[in-house]
Amino acid sequence: MSRYTQPEPLRPTHDLAGFDSGNDALNRWLVSRAVRNQDSGASRTFVTTCDGLVVGYYALAASSVAQVGAPAGLRRNMPDPIPVILLGRLAVARRHAGRGVGASLLRDAALRVATTASIVGVKAMLVHAIDDGAVAFYLHHGLQPFPGDPTTLFIPVAAIRPPGM
Repeated sequence: MSRYTQPEPLRPTHDLAGFDSGNDALNRWLVSRAVRNQDSGASRTFVTTCDGLVVGYYALAASSVAQVGAPAGLRRNMPDPIPVILLGRLAVARRHAGRGVGASLLRDAALRVATTASIVGVKAMLVHAIDDGAVAFYLHHGLQPFPGDPTTLFIPVAAIRPPGM
């Protein structure tokens, strides 16, 4: 029986061949940009594998949002711009969709954001959803849309920080 690994940092030795999320842009980014972005410090990518093949990934990067247009809950007592961590990409191979891989990746990303926020100032995890299906996924998992921009969603660190952290 196949088993999914816990998300781990992407390494050049991971087998990316054949990864197909159904979205060409997400597929191309993983194959052509993820390792280079990691090497340059632009983002960090984490992957889940099954039988040695990458079946899902996400990428995190430091970011910020302007106070203007940000939800009141993000603006309160925050500098301008507001420090956030961007969940820049999240994709699951089509053959593994519907098996909880995406939810597992999102939980792992949120935990890493909460851990980072215990070291440096971070107010929220932010995502720019790629399509309506992604918006529905993030809403289902507790992210909130920005006013006037339903494809930009966030979740405050306070909502994802485990007790005692």
